[in-house]
Amino acid sequence: MAHNTLVTLKSGIQIPEFGIGTSPFGGLFASVSESAVQEVISTSMTLGLNYFDTAPHYGMGSAEERLGRNTDHLPRNSFIVSTKVGRLIVASEKTDDPGWENSTPSVERIFDFSADGIERSLIESLQRLDMESVEMVFIHDPDGAANQAITEAYPVLERLRAEGIVKTIGVGITSNEIPTRFINETDIDVVLIALRYTLLDQSAAKELLPAAVKKGVSVIAGGVFNSGILTDPKVGATFNYEVASPEVLARAQNIEKFFTDRGVSLAQAALQYPMRHPAISAILVGCRNGDEVKKNVELYNTSISEDIWNEFDNFLLGLLPR
Repeated sequence: MAHNTLVTLKSGIQIPEFGIGTSPFGGLFASVSESAVQEVISTSMTLGLNYFDTAPHYGMGSAEERLGRNTDHLPRNSFIVSTKVGRLIVASEKTDDPGWENSTPSVERIFDFSADGIERSLIESLQRLDMESVEMVFIHDPDGAANQAITEAYPVLERLRAEGIVKTIGVGITSNEIPTRFINETDIDVVLIALRYTLLDQSAAKELLPAAVKKGVSVIAGGVFNSGILTDPKVGATFNYEVASPEVLARAQNIEKFFTDRGVSLAQAALQYPMRHPAISAILVGCRNGDEVKKNVELYNTSISEDIWNEFDNFLLGLLPR
């Protein structure tokens, strides 16, 4: 397991098995300076991590703008970008954006999974990124609009893929049922599943990951820290973007103790765990500065013995609700 090992997705494009998520560029939970954004990109590229995932949702367009602005000196064929469609950023009198400290002012997000909305979403993302194309596009969070996403949004991306405008299409979401439908009902290349195949939540393994294996669909795992708790499980830690309940906190602390008793840090295990599943090609990790990139890469590369993982599988069985 090495951070810069290249994996080939169903569409044929190659990405490193450790990708960089750009939600921090939108100031998720805390402000991130322009120099820190530059550091993340330059450190990642130096380490051979040339895949960056972004979305209009992150900072209401600011993450895309910052990614574009800070990669414009690089040859476009030297890095891979995925963005997302399904939310439009529209003018608004709103001035605050709770949870996003680097948001674009005077705009808001609206969901739009119509054919026109999807095309507009991608065109506007390319404008913010200042790029002519992106390698990968995900339909983002169609939780309340699964049928429309499959019957209206997906065909637009399928056409753009046939025209060569995008190379790889998929769905990016935090639920298991909808991407399983996409795998079974469409010809998507990839699923970005966040939060559902981690040390704390293996629910993607029930139906989603087996369906992906069966159809040869690539899977990228995001949210490997469950939004923070798997780096430091203390009171007030966030689990899936909300303050963790006492039950979840206790479970995370039990898992942490299991690993620390064996000389392994919780974050190290959280980064490596998803890649143990044969369906998963890569992970995405959001980083706030160059040091975080280096630290996470080092933890990812410091492999955990198979004996410990086998013990952990048995330990997990003991934690499961009866």
